Amino acid sequence: MHDERLPGLRRRGFLAATAGAAALTVVGCDSSGDTDPKNTRRGGRLRAAFAGGGASETLDPHKANLFADAARAKALYDKLADFGADLSAQPRLAEKWEPNKTLDRWQVTLRQADFHDGKPVTARDVLHSYRRIADPKQAFRAKASLEPIDLDASRAVGERSVEFVLKRPTAEFPNVLAAFGAYIVPEGADDFDRRPIGSGPFRFVSFAPGRSALFRRFDDYWEGAPHLDELEIVVANEESARVNALLGGQVEYAHELNPTTARAHQGRGQIEMVRLRGSAMQAFCMKTDRPPFDDKRVREAFFLIADRKELVDGALSGAGQIGNDLFGMGYEYYADSLPQRTQDLDRARALLKKAGAEKLRVTLDTSAVAAGFTEAAGIFRDQAAKAGVTVDVRMGSKDSYWSDILDSGTLCCYRSGAMPIEAHISQRLLTDSTTNATHWRHADFDALYRQAQSTRDKTERAALYERMQRRLYAEGGFLIWGFADWIIGTAKNVKGVEANAPANTLDWARFDKVWLA
Repeated sequence: MHDERLPGLRRRGFLAATAGAAALTVVGCDSSGDTDPKNTRRGGRLRAAFAGGGASETLDPHKANLFADAARAKALYDKLADFGADLSAQPRLAEKWEPNKTLDRWQVTLRQADFHDGKPVTARDVLHSYRRIADPKQAFRAKASLEPIDLDASRAVGERSVEFVLKRPTAEFPNVLAAFGAYIVPEGADDFDRRPIGSGPFRFVSFAPGRSALFRRFDDYWEGAPHLDELEIVVANEESARVNALLGGQVEYAHELNPTTARAHQGRGQIEMVRLRGSAMQAFCMKTDRPPFDDKRVREAFFLIADRKELVDGALSGAGQIGNDLFGMGYEYYADSLPQRTQDLDRARALLKKAGAEKLRVTLDTSAVAAGFTEAAGIFRDQAAKAGVTVDVRMGSKDSYWSDILDSGTLCCYRSGAMPIEAHISQRLLTDSTTNATHWRHADFDALYRQAQSTRDKTERAALYERMQRRLYAEGGFLIWGFADWIIGTAKNVKGVEANAPANTLDWARFDKVWLA
C-alpha cells in the first residue's frame, strides 16, 4: 500500500508538542477568516486531525460512523442531498425531486456529474448504492433511513432519472436522500480501501487505517474544483493530541475540541477556533417505562429541577445555549413558541410528593465518553439534592456506554448530533424505533407521526410536528438542558471554514471550500 503521509507525523509526535507553544483565540459566529471568493488562493496541502477508529477503519462510505469516517467520505463521495444549516434537505447529486399526489412515488432527477474515473453518475449507480446499503446481510448505518423505499419496485427512468416507489406516503422523503452515510458509489465498486472511486471533490491517493488518508483535488468536480491541492486527514484520538498538533504546526485543522480548552487559551491569538453553534443536543434521558420515571409527574419534576444555565456554564464552559426539553433548536419545524422552562424547586417538590417520591433516590449513568458528561452529572446531582432527591452518579465504560444505556438503567447522560426533527422522532421516539433510549412508546404519538408524513401541505405538517413536540415538552423522557457548540481549531492561515454549520451538515468539513492564505 502506497503511503504518502507527511514524514514525522506520528502519534507520539502529536503528544510531544508543547501546549504552551501557542494559544487559542475563540471566534464567534464568523467563519475562520476571509470568505470572499475574490481573495481565495489555490494550492497547498491541508492537514486535518480527527479522532479515529483504529486499524479497523475503512474508506467504505456506507460503513461511515465516526466524524473521521464522515469527513473522508465527504471528500471522496456525494449524496443525492445533504442537510443545510437549518437541517432542511438541499439538492446535491439530485438536481430536483418531485412527488406524486399521494406522496408514495418520488421522481429524482440527477445533475450531470462524473466519477473520478470519468464515467457519469447514473440512475443505475444510485439504485446500486441504495440496494447495497439495504442489504440485510450488512449493518450499514443508513439502512434504517432507507427503509421507506421499496427498492425492488423502484427503477431507473433513463440515465439520469430514478423513480422511487415508497412503502407508505412520505412527505419528508428528501431527508432520506440526505441520510448520514447514504453516499453514491459506482455500480460494481468493491475495492474501497485500495482504489475507491467517487464523485466527490477529492480523488484518492493513499490510506493507512488508524493513521492517515491522503486525497488530491478532482479538477472536474461538478461544483467546481477545490482550492486545495491536497487534503490529508490524520488520526489523533486524544483531544490533547489534536490541540498539541495544531499548536506545534503539525496540522492546520483540529476537530472536536473541548470548550475548556478554548476557555483556557482565549485571547492570545496565534491560532483560531470556530464555534459551530448548537451542534450537539445535551440531555438527561429518563426511561419512561420503568420506575420512577413511568410516572409523568416525576419526569416533570426533573424538568423543573434542572438549572439549565448552570449546566451550560459548568459542563460546557459556557460554549452553548440553554435547551427547552425539545430536540432541534433552530431547525426546521422546531416548536419555538413554547415557553422557556426554568428551575422551580418548589413545584418539583410538590410534584414528587403527589407521586409518592418525596425521598427519591436514583442512579444517573454517565461516562467520559463525551465532553461535559461527567461535569453535567455532578452539577445535576447537586441541583437534585435541593429538591430532596438523591442522585448516585455511576461511571460507565467509554467503550460500551452507548449500547449499555439503550436498555439498562433509568437515568443517563445523553447527547445527539444534528439531524432533522423528523429523523429524531422516527429514530428515537416511535414504538419500534431502534434507538428509543427513553422507551417512549405511544400508539397515538406514532399515529401523529404517520399523519405528518402523509400530509403534503407544509403548514399543516408543521402543525402536526408542533403537536408532537408539545406532548414531549409536557411529559417526554428527554430532559434537554442545552445545545453545545462544536469547536474546531485552525491555523491562522486557514480560511473559509464555515461557522454556521452544525456537525454532519452540508457545510461541515467542506474542505473543498477551504483554502490556505
